[in-house]
Amino acid sequence: MKSSRKRDLSRILAAGVAVFSLSLGGVSGMAQSGDPVRVRGAVVSLDGSTLVVHSREGADLSIHLADNWGVVGVVKASMSDIKQGAFIGAASLPQPDSSLRAIEVLVFPEAMRGSGEGRRPWDLKPDSVMTNATVGDAVDGVEGRTVTLSYKGGEKKVTIPADAPIVTFSGAAKTDIKAGALVFVPTLRQPDGTMNANRIVVGKDGVAPPMLRRALDGTIWRSTTAARLSL
Repeated sequence: MKSSRKRDLSRILAAGVAVFSLSLGGVSGMAQSGDPVRVRGAVVSLDGSTLVVHSREGADLSIHLADNWGVVGVVKASMSDIKQGAFIGAASLPQPDSSLRAIEVLVFPEAMRGSGEGRRPWDLKPDSVMTNATVGDAVDGVEGRTVTLSYKGGEKKVTIPADAPIVTFSGAAKTDIKAGALVFVPTLRQPDGTMNANRIVVGKDGVAPPMLRRALDGTIWRSTTAARLSL
């Protein structure tokens, strides 16, 4: 039983590393090359190796899935998981005092410590950045928890508001990829315009991947016919 759980965890972590590496512009686990494109939205259909996603920009995008495509889930975590020594990824907006204010936070499983470490531009909102780093000091305040994130070559103070979505990776199955499911798909766009992918991130247990947050109004949706949801 323990051996089975360990194998399941290994598969989850391997998929999570592959997803995150590709989302940062790499081609982990893919034979193809191309321009990285992050697709965020709701599943319209999955037919064989063709996934159609209604993107947050309003277009239905067709994505070709690799033969060995996999899926990783995202489930809810909590502020208590963001403690000294934790390794997290914080999508944030720069503040006038040079600090950062988190829009969303991913708490990495311990075995994924160091994934994508550092700070880089992120396409969630205009001027947003992603900081993957280890939590140092953590202080609770009126506006939320302020943490010092340390990474190779620097550190940054980040305030995490109480309403910021906080998630972590979990197991998922291909059967979770169905109409209406909220997904994040790191793809590689080919010269002919087609998009290829080998991993899908899907919200689990009613949790929407926070990377689906719209750039302007902070809302998400399950499909063109579903009621709009608010993060």
